[in-house]
Amino acid sequence: MALIVPATLGGLFTRTVLEWTTMKKNLLLLCAAAMLFGLGLAGSTWAQIDEAPSSNLRFVVLRDYNGKPVRNAAVVLHSMNRKGKQSSGGLELKTDNDGRANIDGIPYGSLRVQVLAPGFQTFGEDYKIDKPELEFTVKLKRPGGQYSVYENHGDEKKADDSKPPVQKPQ
Repeated sequence: MALIVPATLGGLFTRTVLEWTTMKKNLLLLCAAAMLFGLGLAGSTWAQIDEAPSSNLRFVVLRDYNGKPVRNAAVVLHSMNRKGKQSSGGLELKTDNDGRANIDGIPYGSLRVQVLAPGFQTFGEDYKIDKPELEFTVKLKRPGGQYSVYENHGDEKKADDSKPPVQKPQ
């Protein structure tokens, strides 16, 4: 069974399809131009960021008592403002089997470095980043013993144990 379409309806349908495909092509070209423009702006922003001086940082984390590397230690970096307050967020690096961690492209300025590893005291220090290449060697110490009031500490006297001499009324 064949479908018979009047000539006027077929011409209208063909014209609508042609207009729709032309509009589709124009919309596609407009979207492509907008994407290229957006990528161009993003590229120029990245280029401006790259113009600021930056440093390549190298960290070596060692045990204080024998000089062996500490693997899988967390090296946490926080940028700081001019008032000495650390900014929110930060970067965390992990040391490899040789106790090394590296990062490139850190901008010049103040940087707070913290190193954390299980079984060691936490290390923290503020540094001024002002050279293109910097290497930091961090020696982690074992945790110190805790002071307990229940242990015998020898002849040490507490300050509050000393009583003032009793004065006799005159």
